[in-house]
Amino acid sequence: MRVEDHPILGELEDKKEVTIFYNEKPIKAFEGEPIASALMAAGIKSFRTTAKRHEPRGIFCAIGRCTDCMMVVDGIPNTRTCVTMVKDGMKVETQKGLARISRHKD
Repeated sequence: MRVEDHPILGELEDKKEVTIFYNEKPIKAFEGEPIASALMAAGIKSFRTTAKRHEPRGIFCAIGRCTDCMMVVDGIPNTRTCVTMVKDGMKVETQKGLARISRHKD
């Protein structure tokens, strides 16, 4: 479900349709929308699981302040999907627990 005709903003402009891959499954998205919006429109509500209890998490604040929407995006863990915009061909994966970021020594 997407908002197409907003009660205050009116009819929203058309965006270019692209494809992202959620756990290897193709999902329709619109260029420039947040990843979380595309997933929610496709009926996907669980984005990650917690480290200790393995409980599902999804959208909570939707402004990039919390960590509930974090996923692995194009191989980068801990990406906040509510503020990261869709790009064609992007790979989005459910994040299980705490992801570690590798640090390279120079």
